[in-house]
Amino acid sequence: MGKVVCVTGASGYVASWLVKLLLNHGYTVKGTVRNLSDPNKVAHLKAFEGAKERLHLFEANLTEHGSFDSIVDGCDGVFHTASPVMAMDAISDPQAELIEPAVEGTLNVLKSCSKAASVKRVVVTSSVAAVICNRKPQGPDVVVDETWFSDPEFCKETKKWYWLAKTLAEEAAWKYAEENGINLLVINPGFVIGPLLQPTLNATSQHILYLLKGKEILPDYQFIDVRDVAHAHILVFENPSTTGRYILVEQSINCFEALQILRNLYPSLNIPNNVAGSPTFQVSKTKAQVLGINFTPLEVSLKDTIDSLIEKNFLEL
Repeated sequence: MGKVVCVTGASGYVASWLVKLLLNHGYTVKGTVRNLSDPNKVAHLKAFEGAKERLHLFEANLTEHGSFDSIVDGCDGVFHTASPVMAMDAISDPQAELIEPAVEGTLNVLKSCSKAASVKRVVVTSSVAAVICNRKPQGPDVVVDETWFSDPEFCKETKKWYWLAKTLAEEAAWKYAEENGINLLVINPGFVIGPLLQPTLNATSQHILYLLKGKEILPDYQFIDVRDVAHAHILVFENPSTTGRYILVEQSINCFEALQILRNLYPSLNIPNNVAGSPTFQVSKTKAQVLGINFTPLEVSLKDTIDSLIEKNFLEL
């Protein structure tokens, strides 16, 4: 209550919910966006309860050295959520478009934090993509937990560029934090779904639309609700005993099971039914539950996602 924190990439899907919850908890929030004059980036943030009094927005560039220095100065904590996300078919230069901005952006934020004596803790939003992309067996009897790390070479071999960017960015964060005495915590959410606060489509919500149409179907999904992800950020920041990484996955299911849930929820939608699915691995909830996360059931998250897409005119029943 009353603390000042920074949220990078404040207009993003997860970050918007994080800003909203932080304001609800009484925090003063310094949020960074790429363009203050873009209403799609700032209008919904300014509309949050408490925003007029306790939300301050700034322009900052992930790849610009020192861009965050003056913003994080005076903050008790920093939530680094900003990271490039692109559709796989839209990536022409993975190194320039994904990897460099993710790694350099993370290091630039951490370097600014190391200069600010006020910053006590830093929470970085990583991904389950930095956990599961490796050569380990991943059958139905396997339980993935926080000790797992993705293998950069395997990511390259399989051309999983987003997975590679998140893996290298998290690796760089841990290395820099250890060398510079930063109290770092990392959140590794799965495939984030749930209602949208921002007026534009984010990558995972776009993918749900593709899933409904039979496009870009992944073999399996590690689903987590966006509200649970935002809540987890605050819990790890506020609890003095938290350490390390926190995987957030409510349920890991294959594409056939995901589509079946959507068909049951929305029988009027022409959802593809010719998709096969094999058993997928499990993801440990232990550390997140100890933290205090009560996971939103997957069916609720999926329904709220679809309802939100309909409300914002991205989808018609």
